[in-house]
Amino acid sequence: MITRTSPAARATGPLAARTTGPLARRTAVLLAAAALLLTGCAGAVAVGDTAADSLPGRATDRPSGSATARPGTAPKTTTTTGTAPREIPGLGPRTRAAVPAGSGQVVVVTGDGGDSPDSTVVVYQRTGDDAGWKAGARWPAHNALKGWTGHHTAGDLRSPAGVYGLTDAGGLRPDPGTRLPYHHSRGFVSPGTGFEGESLAGSFDYVIAVDYNRVPGTSPLDWTRPLGARRGGGIWLHVDHGGPTQGCVGLSERHMKELLLTLDPDRRPVVVMGDAARLAR
Repeated sequence: MITRTSPAARATGPLAARTTGPLARRTAVLLAAAALLLTGCAGAVAVGDTAADSLPGRATDRPSGSATARPGTAPKTTTTTGTAPREIPGLGPRTRAAVPAGSGQVVVVTGDGGDSPDSTVVVYQRTGDDAGWKAGARWPAHNALKGWTGHHTAGDLRSPAGVYGLTDAGGLRPDPGTRLPYHHSRGFVSPGTGFEGESLAGSFDYVIAVDYNRVPGTSPLDWTRPLGARRGGGIWLHVDHGGPTQGCVGLSERHMKELLLTLDPDRRPVVVMGDAARLAR
């Protein structure tokens, strides 16, 4: 997660304005690396961004629908028989009530336990006749080192449990073909190592911003924190680096690309995330 007070944030302020050329680039990268080690997930800064790295337009409030996916964009799903369940398995009444009625796509991240960094991701899509939900494949994932919390704060090393919109994406690599607004930028840097000594390189090649303490319709790199910096932010779905995160959810690169190709803003996708016991409430 990132906060307004990190060294990386200051790299884009007066220091960057006073220094130009290769020295500025090296200074900004070093500060970004320090910020990532201190703040973890989404500790990226706009290193080397120029006017060419323009932000996508703000998302509009589109009506829900059942738009047909472009050929070749849907991920492989598990084969099921019988009727699609009318309710998403594992979600209790309180959790289901938090899912917007107009949402046709729900990404469910189920943690193995309240203090566990391991989780499973399943994408559910409402059937065409709205009679139920069709499940996709089950994907292994990592969440925060200390598990989950219902009141996330900066640096608590827990992922924020809840129901959040998925409106914006981006990454160091070019847009793979997602229908979400995509911000391609060199600002998606992830230097350093994770909690288990694994390299963080490539973690932000593809990201999807979780609309926790952020302004929907902006780049995942946007620093605005409506709840204040103390409540953290910069919570993303991103490429798994092989270990626990600071607060984000990590999926394999292949599954991240499949997710990006599946999500459709016309269907108002949301993520439902938390440990299994919490989601069952």
